Amino acid sequence: MIGIVGGGIAGLAAARRLQAAGREVTVFETSEEVGGLAATYETRGDRLEKFYHHLSGSEETIVELIEELGLGDDLTWPIGKNAYYIDGTIHPMDKPWEILAFPHWNLYDTFRLGMLVLDVDVRGGVPSFDSYEDLRDYEDVPVKEFCIEHTTRNVYETFFEPLLEAKFGERAEDVSAAWLLGRIKFRGERDLLKGEPLGYLRGGFGRLLDELLRDVGTATVETNTRVTDLSFGEAGVEALTAESGDGTTETHDVDSVVVAAMPTVLESLTGYECDIEFQGTVCSVVSMSESLTDTYWLNVADDAPFGALIEHTNFVDESHYGGEHLLYVPKYVQGPEDEVWQMDDDEVAETWLAGIESLFPDFERSQVNWVKTARNPRTAPIYERGYLDMVVPYDLADDGAPGVYYAGMASEAQYPERSLNGGIVAGYEVADRITGRR
Repeated sequence: MIGIVGGGIAGLAAARRLQAAGREVTVFETSEEVGGLAATYETRGDRLEKFYHHLSGSEETIVELIEELGLGDDLTWPIGKNAYYIDGTIHPMDKPWEILAFPHWNLYDTFRLGMLVLDVDVRGGVPSFDSYEDLRDYEDVPVKEFCIEHTTRNVYETFFEPLLEAKFGERAEDVSAAWLLGRIKFRGERDLLKGEPLGYLRGGFGRLLDELLRDVGTATVETNTRVTDLSFGEAGVEALTAESGDGTTETHDVDSVVVAAMPTVLESLTGYECDIEFQGTVCSVVSMSESLTDTYWLNVADDAPFGALIEHTNFVDESHYGGEHLLYVPKYVQGPEDEVWQMDDDEVAETWLAGIESLFPDFERSQVNWVKTARNPRTAPIYERGYLDMVVPYDLADDGAPGVYYAGMASEAQYPERSLNGGIVAGYEVADRITGRR
């Protein structure tokens, strides 16, 4: 039997791949339900993810899985409109003429940014194509230095700097240029006349988890069960000890173990120390009777307690949610000392609504139906310089834990941006190593 620690999408994807190869698996999930960061809320209509999700055009593995599970006809690709709020004004930023009209940039600023997005290095006056293809070349380059050199200081100060601070807070200048380039490539597919198509599953990505769980088999998954210990013999891992919610402990013989969880879990079971640091998120969903803007993703440069407002029902029509207009209000936190992290849910809601009022004077709290808040202390890595040297290998045999494989968020599959697709890729990578396909 192969034991899988963690019932998120990576663990379930690994289980499905291993079963397809004829292997017996058991998934152990600490929580009451599977899903991890893809857990959902109920609305008046479809379920909604607690933490916002969409797909980019480059994410092929999850699209293939959705089709294999019979959900392909329900995968839609609406346009996710983007805009930028600065100096009290919303500026659309999807189409070339909208970017050209951005009042904080001159023509040279726009040209340099455009060349970066198109993967053309124009430093020195001679264009160099595909200059940013190998991200490893920029792993040790500070993101601030890179942005100023490859665009302009003004582009950095009016655009990249506010976005980096919203994403990484006080750690913004520790981030590598490789992360930024990878994110540009990750989100680079767009229609020049319309904007960026983003993928969303009708009924929410909870449906993908439901089908994946059904395919793997509910009897294969033990929820409310925590793996507490691994035992090793001369040939490698040979037993796994798990404790259920009622305190019952059981030991299982295993041929291999997949850890599809945070690296802290891996360390507790094997002693493997991962140097990657993670940040958490406080993310609320605000249900409103009216739309706040006409934009899906609004980055906010002005002073506000959040760095972005993501209006889901400007992406997926409110008719899917019984007419509720649904707005995500997120904030990344770099540690438990963060002021917002320490607030209770009512204080968080008050902070968000006051922040929205400061940006939108016409907003009225009478429009708000409810506010629900989710928190997680480790939702994303901090992609600092040298990050790729710190990723956890898929196979831990050379690191003192033969027979143990890692498919969590600190794997290479979750670089340069963590995603549902990356989780599936990581699950497949370890399954293929176990079955000898790699």
